[in-house]
Amino acid sequence: MRYEETWKVLADLITELRKKGEVIPASVMNDLRSAKTMIQIFKADPSHIENIPRIETYLENVEFYLISMAQEKFGSEFVEHWMGKLGMARKRISGEEDVKVVSRFVSGLPRGKCWVRVQVSEDTPHEDIENLAEEVGLLHKMQENGFVLVYGDDESMRSFIRRLRLQQGFLKRKTKKSVSV
Repeated sequence: MRYEETWKVLADLITELRKKGEVIPASVMNDLRSAKTMIQIFKADPSHIENIPRIETYLENVEFYLISMAQEKFGSEFVEHWMGKLGMARKRISGEEDVKVVSRFVSGLPRGKCWVRVQVSEDTPHEDIENLAEEVGLLHKMQENGFVLVYGDDESMRSFIRRLRLQQGFLKRKTKKSVSV
């Protein structure tokens, strides 16, 4: 569902109803504001899927009240017009993707261990990442997406990251010198 577009249509409907002299209760306005806040939170971090039912509940409450009021005061034609706008807001335009939920859970890792994913590249080859991880006492797994998952205790992880940065910094300086020659 396209929550932000639905929210915009409901906000426009409130504006239209107010122009016609209707008073919108504070509880409806609070639900609309809460929906907007939850939508922004969800956009910032889509991994929090527990926000989806709350967003839908707020939007449904606002829609139910507004459509009921509009039906009573302005009739079917007015309601059908706005229901059409809501329907279009909810439809997915071809080629547009829904928000992908990204899981921060990594399966197969012992509980309480620190972890980092390092992308394999020319500057950081797979073998170098593995060797460095083993030197500081960390475990590693190659993942299908071109990353190496490195995990272990907190202090070893800090040492790994420090040494990896130094190694990458050295490679960048070395590359810059060779380019300027």
